Amino acid sequence: MEFENLSVLLLHYYPEYLKQCCDLINEEWPRSETARMMSLQASCDALPTSFIIVDDKKLVIGHCKLTPIPSIPESCFVETVVIKKNLRGKRLGSYLMRYIEDYCKNVLHLKMIHLSTKGQEDFYAKLGYTVCKPVSIYGTYVPNNFIPESHSHKTDNSVPQENTPSTGAPPPPPPPMPKTGLNSNINSNIKSNKTFMYKDLIW
Repeated sequence: MEFENLSVLLLHYYPEYLKQCCDLINEEWPRSETARMMSLQASCDALPTSFIIVDDKKLVIGHCKLTPIPSIPESCFVETVVIKKNLRGKRLGSYLMRYIEDYCKNVLHLKMIHLSTKGQEDFYAKLGYTVCKPVSIYGTYVPNNFIPESHSHKTDNSVPQENTPSTGAPPPPPPPMPKTGLNSNINSNIKSNKTFMYKDLIW
């Protein structure tokens, strides 16, 4: 297939394609149109983000949705990848995934990508993905470039507290710091019948 006739677009900049995108996804995973449209309309420059492939006839032929992983802010989760049924087997899935990886690395400045699949393990393995422990997309998301208030360089104008010696028992020791490895926040207790995979974007 001639890829130069295709465009990968951020859906939230092209709302005229919302209905086509909704229909494409619902052909694969039926859901109420209202719920599907609400999910698609949440797309933004950060996360969650929906991408569409549009051909030269202005038809939506592919879609991918990225969503944050609250416990791994340096990664994101590929929640949906779908190609129009009559165009599968033409390397459009690979084309879309390569675009997504480039966006994640160079625009979102992420270090890795996670996904889950059932039956497409070989396809993703050929793209460089490796089997990993399950991850959860639920929880409170903190963007990768978020700087906590306590770590900022603002001047502390708070009233100083008197440093008086305490009496009684010493305070308990602080809890251990969380691990900082890229995969350290993966929850191994998540149960799923899907295969979870990830890919490092540092190359």
